[in-house]
Amino acid sequence: MNRTMNKLIALMLGIMMLCAAVPAMAEPGVYTALYSSEVTTLNYLIASNAWDQTVGANVIDTLVEYNNLGEIVPSLAEKWETSEDGLTWTFTLREGLKWVDNMGNEVADLTAADFATAIKYVLTPENESSIEGVLETAEIKNAAAYYKGEVTDFAEVGVKAVDARTLVFELENPKPYFLSMLTYGCFMPAYGPQLEEMGKDFATDNTKMYYCGAYRLEVYEPQQEHVYMKNASNWDAEHIYIEKIDRIYNAEAGTIAPNMALRGEVDAADITSDILDDWRQNYPQWVTKGRSDLQYSYFFCFNFNPTFDAEYEPENWKKAVDNANFRHSIMSALDRTYTLRVDEPDDPETLVLNTITPVGFASDANGDYTKNAAFAGIEENYFNAEKALDYKAKAVEELTAAGATFPVKVLYPYNGNSTNWGNESVLLEQQLEGVLGTDYIDVIVYQGQSQSYLTDFRRSGNYAFQRCNWGADYADPETWVDPFWYKMNDDGTYASAYKYGFPENALNGGYPETKAVMEAYYAKAAEAKAEVTDIEKRYSLFAEAEAMLINNAIAIPYRGELADYQVTKIDVYEGEYAAFGICNYRFKYQHVQDEFVTAEQNEASKAAWLEQMQK
Repeated sequence: MNRTMNKLIALMLGIMMLCAAVPAMAEPGVYTALYSSEVTTLNYLIASNAWDQTVGANVIDTLVEYNNLGEIVPSLAEKWETSEDGLTWTFTLREGLKWVDNMGNEVADLTAADFATAIKYVLTPENESSIEGVLETAEIKNAAAYYKGEVTDFAEVGVKAVDARTLVFELENPKPYFLSMLTYGCFMPAYGPQLEEMGKDFATDNTKMYYCGAYRLEVYEPQQEHVYMKNASNWDAEHIYIEKIDRIYNAEAGTIAPNMALRGEVDAADITSDILDDWRQNYPQWVTKGRSDLQYSYFFCFNFNPTFDAEYEPENWKKAVDNANFRHSIMSALDRTYTLRVDEPDDPETLVLNTITPVGFASDANGDYTKNAAFAGIEENYFNAEKALDYKAKAVEELTAAGATFPVKVLYPYNGNSTNWGNESVLLEQQLEGVLGTDYIDVIVYQGQSQSYLTDFRRSGNYAFQRCNWGADYADPETWVDPFWYKMNDDGTYASAYKYGFPENALNGGYPETKAVMEAYYAKAAEAKAEVTDIEKRYSLFAEAEAMLINNAIAIPYRGELADYQVTKIDVYEGEYAAFGICNYRFKYQHVQDEFVTAEQNEASKAAWLEQMQK
């Protein structure tokens, strides 16, 4: 009897252990996940960060959207046409579009006027929209002038509701990529009467806004729970497969979500680098990677406007950074695959970019933009220790004559909020000093405060050399000029519009060697911007401009956006896909599976997706 009982107990323990390691069945059509940081606003007309924009992405539809292959398809607009000169875009809305409240009750028809009213709200400075600049980039007629108060009658702004279903945009200059910009919050509609009545109180909670997207935010309890319910009145309800999205707050979500996923309490969790090895050993079948994201590009910048303290010798840095051989010595000494092992230990070379524009971002009749003839031989700029020492020897001779001293101090800050960035920075210091020698450079790795990092360092010029990044705003290589572009000040000097690398300061004096390079770059980029009819020529001009930055070591391409490791019950390759806008944050078109997506399933979906993308 005892022997039999022992066998039963052992069997029961075995079943319990197996159950603990196998996810429970998901509730049909329900997706549950944790979140650790509360949104700062529900107001999609002012939101600029990704987490805040996720709300609007799921509860408000746009004129157009993207399918899972990155193709623009109709959404609230069923069709559109463009004038021959490219300055006028006319959209026809679908019939029967509805606004609903947070409980799903239909409250009003959605009309073309709701787009115009929303844009007026974005262009009203008192509403403090942080995405107003997108309208200026799109060059909506008189948008910038209205925002600055130079035009006071909104009727003069180039957005018109001709009738309930006809919306017209007038541009100041042709924009070949205008359609791709329409998935940003500033182009989203809002119910006009409600918006005008509430003003800055609009969307301060989930009951003070109406919904026209795939979901409505039924429950909004900050730092407790967000519950999204399918909008049955949506024009495309048949393609909204997840009925309910339940996001539960927990400040320690990043730490506890993986174990909760194993217990079947949540349907997704990020697998961070500190637990990746454990998961690969114990649950390898469920560790998958997210879909590649072409929205961001990471690159290293030399700072031409140093504002750091005297202890880091800013005047000596100015002499060094103006010297092309000095910049090239660092570029050639930097082994990018070495530092990328922090983020991708298995296959770091797959992350490396040789151009600032990511591979696959844009293409014309000649193929991928990054294969343009202007980039021929671009790879010769990168890691080569022998060439790095040759550049060093030339730089030492030239800089000594110019009065520079060695070692040159290279202040390299990073955001303390990222453990991986910190580890990467240490490797970068070791690797650069190992190749070039501490007699030549002294890389000073500095941990910045996470909450104020951008303000304290990148945007203020408090660095010598730094990893920067930029996210695409529209489907055109011009978007990768934006981080280096400038504006002319009233006193005739140049100022960066975005403060990434400050290359425009090379035009303001004090950088005689670099000035000619930057003058040529800006002239070529301006020529490319002006070419709006011949797309192949436009792309070639932008490629020539970008190649100038790289071949002169003004900026050093690094990597694209990392695809996070995760465990999830959603096949990421089903969802909308774009390298800009808010489509990637949407749950439309996706299903919740009963079990986690397996590594094998993930690879098969990726292969099928890539095959379709290449057709």
